[in-house]
Amino acid sequence: MALMKNPAALYKGIFLNASTSSNRLVLWGPACFPLYHCRMRNYSPQCRAEASSSNEQGIILDRTGRRQALSLGAIVTCISLSQTNHASLAAEVKKGFQLVSDRKDGYSFLYPFGWQEVVVQGQDKVFKDVIEPLESVSINLAPTIKQDVRELGSAQEVADALIKKVLAPPSQKIKLVEASEHDVDGKTYYTFEFIAQAPNFTRHALGAIAIANGKFYTLTTGANERRWEKMKDRLHTVVDSFKIVNA
Repeated sequence: MALMKNPAALYKGIFLNASTSSNRLVLWGPACFPLYHCRMRNYSPQCRAEASSSNEQGIILDRTGRRQALSLGAIVTCISLSQTNHASLAAEVKKGFQLVSDRKDGYSFLYPFGWQEVVVQGQDKVFKDVIEPLESVSINLAPTIKQDVRELGSAQEVADALIKKVLAPPSQKIKLVEASEHDVDGKTYYTFEFIAQAPNFTRHALGAIAIANGKFYTLTTGANERRWEKMKDRLHTVVDSFKIVNA
């Protein structure tokens, strides 16, 4: 889970070893734990699509009107492309979800409608339910020299190390339910499911890991175990929607 007991230290201890001759994943640092005191932004995130406008509106028309025709054609083309982009964006967003698209850092994912963005130091994005504090999604970015997540080990090995060293504190009883590998558009992703049992609650969580753009991406989402059956399909949608693009 990305809402941590010590937000300032979140992922500060993640390091991928610099040796290109080793495939071993090296992770160390402070343990992470759900936190309920996060500063909420006073706005709801919206997906915005921008269409460029023509800057050639001031073209002086010649007698034949040739330039006018060319300018009109360019404007029609821009409108057509804008409509296509809007349609593509709408097609990506499943009903009941909102899209997060960060072109600068090269990722996108969906999160359930109604979740609010909160600020957690060390996290790139965090969205959570305002009533159920264990229901949330977060994404973290860490620099790496690796080119592919498979360089770090198998899905099982990487997920197990990440959960034990970063996503849950030593005081919690951890169970890795499953971990798998899949490719999308030539990029490799590891996805995993785990259960973290604390003295006063149990959290059922999902995660996705990928490497691209010189970054180690970790997306995690989850819910209280008592609400798992109700939330699991939506949480799987969140993880399955996670995509990396070239930044």
